[in-house]
Amino acid sequence: MNIFKAILNAIFPKNYACLLCGKEIFDGGDLCPECERTITYNDGTVCPVCGRKTELDQICLECKAQAPLFDKGVSAMVYEGGARNLILKYKNDNAYLKDYLAKKLYEKCSSFTDAEAVCFVPMTKKDFRKRGYNQAELLANELAKMLALPVIKNAIEKVKASSAQKSLTRTQRLENLKGCFRAKREEVKDKTLIVVDDVLTTGATADAVCKELKKRGAKKLYYVTVASVEYKAQLT
Repeated sequence: MNIFKAILNAIFPKNYACLLCGKEIFDGGDLCPECERTITYNDGTVCPVCGRKTELDQICLECKAQAPLFDKGVSAMVYEGGARNLILKYKNDNAYLKDYLAKKLYEKCSSFTDAEAVCFVPMTKKDFRKRGYNQAELLANELAKMLALPVIKNAIEKVKASSAQKSLTRTQRLENLKGCFRAKREEVKDKTLIVVDDVLTTGATADAVCKELKKRGAKKLYYVTVASVEYKAQLT
């Protein structure tokens, strides 16, 4: 180690590198300026129901046509560019990114003062063994610490594997997820819960999970994700 790096390590005990590209940064931030510019945050106009970024300051047409089964959704980023790359990195052997991503979640849900506990979208045991961790669970643990709330680890289970959903429509995804989740009434009944996941795309997983939680007596559900796909209204 050269003298310059030794001095930097003495001043900055943490390894200051961009979480996305790995370039060294010395301003105490998490991302270098170049990577920061690749991320679009869910601020400005967002749907007040699902929380996705919108072009118009109103409820998106999808939520008007069919309201989601959670009571309110929020997400920190738009699922594109740097945010998408960051989440993919997180899901592929970079669990340490949970700290940064949970901090972004906290900024979006610190106002949920009526929440009583945090839970998360589960994985099958097989998928858990394959990855080594559940990315939603790690986020839930960190977020719960920030909110001073308990985590209900067994609020809901994924009892049946589902096929890959990437190329499926929302209707096909809903069919694919039938019977996959099972919630425990004694854990969720009459509770207001924050449900944590990494990404909201079509909302099929959110609806499948929240349908089961509501079926088992959950009172109110906030669905919180790191990123969501932007809703683009069809303007005429």
